[in-house]
Amino acid sequence: MSDLDVSVVICVYTEDRWEDILAAVSSVRAQSRPALETLLVVDHNPALLERLAKEYKEVDEVRVLANAGPRGLSAGRNTGIAASHGEVIAFLDDDAVAERDWLRRFAEAYADPRVMAVGGRTMPIWASGRRPAWFPEEFDWVVGCTYRGLPAGLVRVRNVLGGNASFRRTAFDAAGGFATGIGRDGDKRPLGCEETELCIRLTRARPDAILLIDDRAVIHHRVPEAREHFGYFRTRAYAEGLSKALVARSVGADKGLESERRYATRVLPAGVARGLRDAALARPGGAGRAGAIVAGVLTAAGGYVVGSVRARRGGAAFTVAAIEGAADDRGGSS
Repeated sequence: MSDLDVSVVICVYTEDRWEDILAAVSSVRAQSRPALETLLVVDHNPALLERLAKEYKEVDEVRVLANAGPRGLSAGRNTGIAASHGEVIAFLDDDAVAERDWLRRFAEAYADPRVMAVGGRTMPIWASGRRPAWFPEEFDWVVGCTYRGLPAGLVRVRNVLGGNASFRRTAFDAAGGFATGIGRDGDKRPLGCEETELCIRLTRARPDAILLIDDRAVIHHRVPEAREHFGYFRTRAYAEGLSKALVARSVGADKGLESERRYATRVLPAGVARGLRDAALARPGGAGRAGAIVAGVLTAAGGYVVGSVRARRGGAAFTVAAIEGAADDRGGSS
């Protein structure tokens, strides 16, 4: 196993997730392989910053700091990277909890010095208690979770998924940080793909880099009731198309859409066929799942077309930040 120190960054933005944030931190503190530190980066919310600082003022391994960049998840992550001291930086969503061996699985993979990033498996916790019958597993990325079609085991991938991921610090030295202007910004339109763009940029800067997913590095991610509805499904699929257009504009369509082509030509047709077969066998939700896959594809494609037009006109852009070295107390409180 690698003996590298691991820092964990959790980006937070709303007091509405207070209990989720506490649960996320508790899951990190309970790891079988302890983290060097946990950094809570608060996204332009002074009340939450103050409340968390009071909550953890007696806990040495938890540090609370303000997002030092523009509002949004990417700048929050970059703030955490710059303030951290670990040789590996892991990211956990603020509404997720990690299983006990999460960091141990990550650390094991870094024994190979060529490994620059390791992701894990994200399982949904549905607010209603069960997956909606119409919701296809092929589209679990809509709710930030591992989706049907990703390879199983410990495998090489083009990119890791940001809510359950880790990077070697030298990856940011080589490629810079997460791009601002492409990822999520609180409760606004649910854009994404910032980790995809970073990973592609990383492998261009370091052609020898290995990026992995280990599906034994498991977290459980809350899916609120509002995201169990088709309206959110459609909105998120459209936003994904917009984001993919930005990525393709930045890194080229060949690399930017490499994994998506396989997904669209193999995984999704198989999902439609499975749904129609279930419908023919009178199994609940089969027709709904097939229809949702078709609708999701068309909606994402529409977002991609709109995003491509905007990018060509110069109406959409993002910025890649350089990451400064670690600091002892960069704008935070403990």
